[in-house]
Amino acid sequence: MSRINTNVSSLIAQRILGQNNLQLNTSLERLSTGLRINRGKDDPAGLIASQNLRSEKVAVGSAIKNAERADQVVNIAEGGLTEISGLLNELQTLVTQTANDAGLSQEEKEANQLQIDSILQTIDRVAAATSFQGLRLLNGNLDYITDNVNANVEAFSVNGAKLNFGESRDVDVVVTGSAQVAGFLLSFGGANINLGGAGASDGINSTFVLEVAGIDGSRELSFASGTALTDVTAAINSFTDVTGLQATVSGTGVSIKTVGFGSNEFATVRVVDDGAVNSAIAQAGIYSFEAANTGAAQTTGQTLFSAANNKITDLGQDVSATINGIRATTKGTVASINTDFLDVEIDLKTGTGSGVEAQRLGSLSAFRITGGGADFQLAPQVDITGKVSIGIGDFAVRNIGRERLVSQGSSGVFFLKDIASGRDLNVVDGDLAGAQGVVSKAIKDVTSLRGRLGAFQRNVIGSTVRSLGISLENTTAAESLIRDTDFANETSELTRAQVLVSSASQILGLANSQPQSALQLLG
Repeated sequence: MSRINTNVSSLIAQRILGQNNLQLNTSLERLSTGLRINRGKDDPAGLIASQNLRSEKVAVGSAIKNAERADQVVNIAEGGLTEISGLLNELQTLVTQTANDAGLSQEEKEANQLQIDSILQTIDRVAAATSFQGLRLLNGNLDYITDNVNANVEAFSVNGAKLNFGESRDVDVVVTGSAQVAGFLLSFGGANINLGGAGASDGINSTFVLEVAGIDGSRELSFASGTALTDVTAAINSFTDVTGLQATVSGTGVSIKTVGFGSNEFATVRVVDDGAVNSAIAQAGIYSFEAANTGAAQTTGQTLFSAANNKITDLGQDVSATINGIRATTKGTVASINTDFLDVEIDLKTGTGSGVEAQRLGSLSAFRITGGGADFQLAPQVDITGKVSIGIGDFAVRNIGRERLVSQGSSGVFFLKDIASGRDLNVVDGDLAGAQGVVSKAIKDVTSLRGRLGAFQRNVIGSTVRSLGISLENTTAAESLIRDTDFANETSELTRAQVLVSSASQILGLANSQPQSALQLLG
């Protein structure tokens, strides 16, 4: 059958040639762009998936840059702290040198004090000048803002706290076990030591020899018959810096206790020679304090002086507490927790009144955190779980080196500023032992923050960068698998399309020439 008005074969060939050209153009586009999906119609589901992955990839890349920026911020803060640490070591040297009293002239002491004043000014200047893009790092700008501080909180520090925008957080403490000092009551039954036995007239020839020991050391003391208890306490207190023990007159006895609280504190007494203490005094002997109240001695179970020739030791006790429902790590009167959302350390005041020398059991609202701190976004998702917060306090000399001193020289709370000229701990005419204690505490403060920042860099930033790097690799690989062109496959498709286009073109030519065969019928 031969028709010339309708060439069906040509139409078929044209359709197939068009399809082959479309396949050829698609292959050429994919090979030229390197993308399998160039528009939505190429693969609608694949486009959606790849766009989501591309968005995640960008967010991960930004998080990596954030972590690297955080590392630079911490590096600058670390640089300032390193300089302050070196200056504090110089202070330690000057204080120790000046303590060599007989070997230094007054002019040398004054010259050392001038150096100390200069160092203190430099520490303040470094703390105020250390900055990143104008943001001061060591002057308290990155410290947390707090209010509603409870009167039973001696001191506290907030090392980290995650807060949502506009959020505040209450820090609540529940004390389940009180902190205790260690100690004993030595009862002599009167205002003076009565030696030599009941009614003895030669007691003056007897001596009462007592050895006391604490965390810092021990001393052996001798007292004659008739020595007033006030003189006994004065003698013990003259060695407080050596033994870590302090004494007070308590009724007809002497109370000996450790200066500090906690399980690492201990008090040991040993009666080397009881001097034949008057046996007619029924209450004479060594008493332990009540378990929950070191302000009151037990009324029974005393150890006779004559039976105390071996050491008797009492241990202190750490406070037991929870902070915001988390069991706290404790040391002495200090309780702390370190979680992803809250890192605080709280020094609780010892109780007052009724002779109770311990935290009262119960709950208290310690303080409230209302803002502040240094927040770093180290995750692709912008939410509280992807944020890391760290607090950096004010390292001016008025805020570091906080130390409570209990000695013959100085008593009270002091800071590094107190070793300046004219203050209680100056090296010319002040308390040098107290000065060294404050400088040592300041060194600990700086070292502690440097360690915390170092851990933040190594364990938080370092791990985050590595983790995000792996995530970026995997996300990029997934996005590439969906969206990128497989050149091996696409070149074969291109070759196939080229052959089919050439073949279809040849066939279309044959189909177009087929109607001409009708001319043969016309002769």
